[in-house]
Amino acid sequence: MNLPFLSKPPRIAVLRLSGVIAARGASAFAGPGISAQATGPLIDRAFGIKRLAELALVINSPGGSPVQSSLVAQRIRRLADQKKVKVTAYVEDAAASGGYWLACAADEIVADPASILGSIGVISAGFGLEDAIGRIGVRRRMHTAGSEKSFLDPFGPERPEDVARLEQLLAELHETFRDWVRSRRGTRLKAPESELFSGRFWSGRRAVELGLADRLGEVTAELRARHGEKAQLLAIGPRRPPWPLRLLSGAALAEGAMAAVEDRAAWARLGL
Repeated sequence: MNLPFLSKPPRIAVLRLSGVIAARGASAFAGPGISAQATGPLIDRAFGIKRLAELALVINSPGGSPVQSSLVAQRIRRLADQKKVKVTAYVEDAAASGGYWLACAADEIVADPASILGSIGVISAGFGLEDAIGRIGVRRRMHTAGSEKSFLDPFGPERPEDVARLEQLLAELHETFRDWVRSRRGTRLKAPESELFSGRFWSGRRAVELGLADRLGEVTAELRARHGEKAQLLAIGPRRPPWPLRLLSGAALAEGAMAAVEDRAAWARLGL
């Protein structure tokens, strides 16, 4: 018998994945960050909710570590398949590079028209300082055991063999990224791979046209429309210590300040 007064509203876990993806995890100054260590327990908590109808991933990330992106995405997929729970990604400002890697862990991707999606590529950047140290009278002294231990030394001239090794590594990582997108988006991709996997990024509206996202929308409106006004939206977030405890360590202050600079630089690549 269907007894309305005994029925219970569906429960949806809303997990926010915000910030740069890096092994350093959370920072009191640079935002929560995303990593397997910091985010893994939140994913477990979300899938541990009884009568879970759906997991909503709210993504706002310019990218970061490909390894951490892969670890977090794999954890989401493993538990989603195990629990047989639908996962939907809702993109806010950006799901770019590693952020898009995370979005592809979902069964569907929903974006705002002005969201930034894509940047399916791999980047390595550094500085060449060999001329600078000469001008200020600094002599470089380095000793290695292993002919390639000084790979891409910024204080020495760039070696063609180092560049070749780096390009090979970047190509392998790029192919891993492309394989993941292919496996998750499949026939929904509507443009040539040469365009989609070039490292370019697009607005949410254009991403839908290209098949990188499924539709336009907003998380609360979408969930209410699909599950009803009585659905329970359960926010999953980290349990942060009281703010005085986060300010006790001078090392933590310095680390947080540096992380904030790194985060700002990551967002700046998207022009945001």
